[in-house]
This record gives sequence, structure tokens and C-alpha cells, in this order.
Amino acid sequence: MKKNVHSLYTETGKKLQERSMNMGTKAYFSNRIYKSVLPEEYVSAIGHALLVFNRAKHFAFSTVVKEKRSGTSQREASLHLTVKKRFSLDDYYTNSAVQEANAKQKSLSELNTLYQSNTDVQIQSVKRKMKTEKAKLTKLKKIKQSFVKGKPSFPHNGKEQQHGTLFAVHGKKKTDLYYHAYAFEHGYVDVHIKRLQTKLGFLAGKLHRLEDKQKHLRTEVASVVFGSKKRFKSQYTIERYQQRHRLWVKEWENARYRKIIISGRKDSAQGNFVFRYDCETHTLRFRTPSGVFVEVKDLLFPYGQQQVESAVLAQQKCKDKKKYGKPIAWAVEDHGDYYIFKCMAEVERNPYVNYSKADGMIGIDCNVDHFAISHINGKGQRVDSWTLPFDLKGKSSGQITKIIEAEAIELVRIAQEKNKPIAIEKLNTTTSKVSHHYGNKKANRLLSLFAYNKMISAIYSRAEKMGVAVFSVNPAYTSVIGKMKYMKRFGISIHEAASFVIARRAMGYKETLPPMLGELVPEKIRGAHHWAQWKVVSSYLKGIRTHAFYRSELFAVRKFHCASELFSPRALTDEEAKGLRKVCSRKSTF
Repeated sequence: MKKNVHSLYTETGKKLQERSMNMGTKAYFSNRIYKSVLPEEYVSAIGHALLVFNRAKHFAFSTVVKEKRSGTSQREASLHLTVKKRFSLDDYYTNSAVQEANAKQKSLSELNTLYQSNTDVQIQSVKRKMKTEKAKLTKLKKIKQSFVKGKPSFPHNGKEQQHGTLFAVHGKKKTDLYYHAYAFEHGYVDVHIKRLQTKLGFLAGKLHRLEDKQKHLRTEVASVVFGSKKRFKSQYTIERYQQRHRLWVKEWENARYRKIIISGRKDSAQGNFVFRYDCETHTLRFRTPSGVFVEVKDLLFPYGQQQVESAVLAQQKCKDKKKYGKPIAWAVEDHGDYYIFKCMAEVERNPYVNYSKADGMIGIDCNVDHFAISHINGKGQRVDSWTLPFDLKGKSSGQITKIIEAEAIELVRIAQEKNKPIAIEKLNTTTSKVSHHYGNKKANRLLSLFAYNKMISAIYSRAEKMGVAVFSVNPAYTSVIGKMKYMKRFGISIHEAASFVIARRAMGYKETLPPMLGELVPEKIRGAHHWAQWKVVSSYLKGIRTHAFYRSELFAVRKFHCASELFSPRALTDEEAKGLRKVCSRKSTF
């Protein structure tokens, strides 16, 4: 039976879509081509090309910014024709310059959205802190007023209390005593009232600055300083540049005019109308905007020679280039004494990737100083758990990258050896790093060291190369579930327990509450999603230290009667036991 035209077009579209999903672009770096081995004419022509191309890009970008800010057009013709006429470039150089300018504008727009969301989080953090400090100030003012009236009174749950003729301020680590009312009123209450008022003033100023910043981000069109704003300011701030301004100009221009990227065209014989690469002689030929034909011999790609040659030859042999052709982009970078050439070509992703979850998963919980790993079988049962430790403290960005890449190689090797895919969390650490400005200092310091994006990027890159699939799951309550449900049962750390939950979630398993914890959930929540139930339970037990759950009795009985049933005797501190008694009283009111 013949297929109609519509079905044929549909099948062709699906095939093209699947083909595009299986493709990825990679950049291959050439060996160093020293200027001393090139004719002076070539070096001069390449330098002129770098200058003209980047000036065209800067002009295109500034034109777009000016038009967005003014709301009016700054040109009579299209941006492409305006740039082409102004800088006397051909269509290929012009198109690449305009594309680069538009890409820079798009990245700024996305960055502006990220800044807005981060600023919103910072504003909420400051408001929460102001609310907390105002509550403290109100409490102290009430205490002060009671002293003025001659009848000192204190809140029942406050840290300031009176014990006979003594006045005490109870803290977590110490208790301060005042032996008479005058010393307490003027040595503690008055001092802390002034301190809180000053702190609230600083917080109000910070809130005002953040709101102004948010307003600016939402109304102003962002721009960029090519060559970096820091380097531009250095002509005034660094002494050696003040004495030798020409040195600064030279370095400034090197930073602004050091790179060209010419986009590819799939209808070209070699995927690019400007650059031609001879696979037999390893010679790169291209024409500069000044009309000079540059010929670079012995151009090799140490880490992708075969891939570059395959991409070029495949494009040459392709008969229907408009339909099946692949563009190949080229870049030239000036590194002072030498040039680096880059070939950016589409390559097929590894077709032999193991996506099968039938035999189990390898779950990974990423942490600031280690990877926690759990190996589970096809039934969701734990086989083994362990950690891969590393130390990032005091390391530079490059060192951190290398350390993480080495651990990612080991992770993927383990998954490949077990013949199982990997499961990881899909976290957003960008917002969390700015949301706890007034939290624990130690925790914030560790969070700032948490190079999550580098970890994920390294794992994905290595896994794709080795044919290991990576599944990402929602991170909701993975640590809470691991802590309360599996940590004591298997005798493992909270992070290994979280990695076990991540692996099970990637396989589709749901984590129901233990029967005793289920008794803590109100009736209206018991029919809700199991994450909502974990949220309620975690809010009740959030004040209990993690290691106390090693002495929990959550599976000893099936019915909850009193708080003492949840943990072994002497497992909790007095404060934790007090919090549990409140939970018990809440339970009686469900």
C-alpha cells in the first residue's frame, strides 16, 4: 500500500529531528602556528582581519544596544548591509560578525534574567532578616518598658529570664548573669536595643540598594565592554600603565581584537565558504577581508585530527548538501607569538549508550568534598555504597576543574564496569548560593565551594564519551528520605542514603513513609503526594541532629503513641526532646 505525501513528509521530519538530536558540535584545537614561520604578508593580513572583523562586531553590537535604548532605528538598511558597507566586508565575514553580536546580546539578556531572579532572592532574604531583627527589637523594648514601670517581665520562651534576684541571658554555649536590675537594663537591654536599631538601619539601606538594582535590571538595556571592564579601568588604577600608556593600549587592543569566528554553511563544498582544509597536505587556506589568500601549512589537530578530516571529507562527498550537509565553523586566535586555529564541526553522538535500567542504577549524590555513590539492582535493592573523597579548599579554579574531572572519570569507569546507567540530582545552586546570606557562616563557605555545575558537566562529558547514560531526577527530599528511612537501616551516611534514594527515584520507585511517621501526617495530607507527606514530617523533625537518627526507632512499632517511641533513651538533647513533645501534642489535635 502506497503512503500519501503527508505521511512521507512526517516521516522525513521525524528522521531529521532524530538526526539533529543525535548530533553535537565539538571544537578541535590545532597545534601552534608561530608567526615567525609565516610570511610577513600573511601575519599582516591576519592582523588586519582580526581588527576589521572585531570592529564590525563591536559596531553591530553597539548599534543594537542603542536602538533598544532609544526605541528608534539607527540605520536606513538592514544591520547586515550597514555593517557590510561600513567595513567593506564580504557577506561571509559580515554574517559572522552580526551573528556574534546578536549572540552576545542574547547572552546578556539571559544573564539579566538570572541577575533579576538572584536579586529577588536577596531581597527576600534581607526582608526575612529585617523581620527577625524587628521582632527581637520589639521584645527588648517591651522588657525595657517593664523595667521603666518598675515591674520587670520577660517572655516565657525568651532567652532573657529572671531567676530570683539574678537576670540571665541563656545562649547555646554559655549563659550571662547580671546580679542586679540596673546592670541588666543598661548593660544588656539598652546596648542591644541600640545595636539592633543600627543593624536595621544597615539592612534598610541594603534593601534600598537591592530594590534600585532590581529596578535598573528591569528597565535598562545592558551593554558590555569588549576587552573587559577591569582591563579598561587598569589604565588609571595600575601604576605601570600610568607611566606607559602605549603598553596599556597594546594589551587593550590585543584583548579586543584577538579572535575571529566564521560560521559554517551546509551548502558549501567543505562546510565553509571562507576556509578550506586539505586533508592530504594538512594545509588550511582562507581569504582575508583585505583580499590576501593565506596558506597555513602543517596544520594538525592533536586531539581530533581524524574527526576533522572525517567531517571535511563527509561534506565533500555529500551530494545533496542543502538537505544533508553539515556546516563547519573555523576560528583564528592570536596568542601573541603564535596562532591557534579551531575547527568546530558537528559530530554524531555515541550510538552505543547504555540506557537500560533493567539491571539497576548507579546513584550519585554530589557534595562539596566527595561523591556519595550507591549501587542498586534491578529490584531497587541496595548492593553497595561508598564515597569518592576530594579536597577543593584553597584550590584555584583550574585545579578544581582537574580534580573534579579525575573523579568523574572514576565514576563513569565504575558505571561502565557495572554496565549500568548513572542517576544524579538536577539542582539549581545559583539561587541557593545567594539565598542564605544571613545563615550559618560555615555552611555558606562550604556552599560557595560547591562547584556543582563543574561536577555535572564533567560527569555528562565523560559519560557521553564512554557510552554511559545519565538520568537526572528531581532532588526533592532525597536527603530527608535517606536520613529517616535508610540511613540507620543500612548503617551508611546521610549522603550515601541520599544517593540510594536518587537511584531508586530514577528507576521510578516511590518512597512511602514508615508507618510510625505516617501517623504524624494530618488526615487532609494523607491522600496527597508522598513528597507533601515528607514535607510535613521533615518540618516536625527538622530540629533533630542528623546522627540522632542512627538511634531512631521509626520501624519498631506501627502506631505512634508518644514522642519517646521515636528515639532510643538519651539519644536526644533536652531541646530536641522538648520539640518532640510539641510534635506529640500536635498529633493529638490532628
